[in-house]
Amino acid sequence: MGSAVWTASAVNYSNWFGLNVGIILFAIGFLNTVTNQLLIKHWEWRRFVGELCYIAFVSYFINLFVKLLEAAGIGSLPILVRAILSCLGVTTFCIAISLYQRANILMHPNDDTTNILRFFYLKGNAVAAQLVDFVPPVLAMAISFAVTKNLYAVNVGTIFSILFNGLIIQTADKVIWPKLKHNFKSLTSPSIKD
Repeated sequence: MGSAVWTASAVNYSNWFGLNVGIILFAIGFLNTVTNQLLIKHWEWRRFVGELCYIAFVSYFINLFVKLLEAAGIGSLPILVRAILSCLGVTTFCIAISLYQRANILMHPNDDTTNILRFFYLKGNAVAAQLVDFVPPVLAMAISFAVTKNLYAVNVGTIFSILFNGLIIQTADKVIWPKLKHNFKSLTSPSIKD
């Protein structure tokens, strides 16, 4: 019933190139890690290496979870149940993103990008940051579709993600553990606390 936007783009490229989705996710994460260094306008080795380690771990486990969900028969559940599960999954990871972006210990490169966009460029607006961060994967899916004439992993959950990721994160910032404040910083610049 669709997946998050970045993951959907990875699934499309995985099908296009016949590569494991974990490899595609790692490649996207690597490019995103480099992009983050450009966005903060200086090189932070700790951030760079931390994000690469994070994406290596996540890309491996996404493959594992895909196999587990397939084995559990999730794909054969009724369409309404799958749509609800997809939207619930998006909501759950948005709440998790809110928590770990505020803690800012170690982040997935894509989530760090939204934090960088949010606090360095978009005056703290999580909705705008998510929408800007979604431009590359949407363009990637458009290119993939133009070449392959197929679109994978795009459905209700993807649309829900595009429309509500930023809003859910921004709302979770206020209602889920509200005393946990944003500790966003560049390692060589002062913290930004909201």
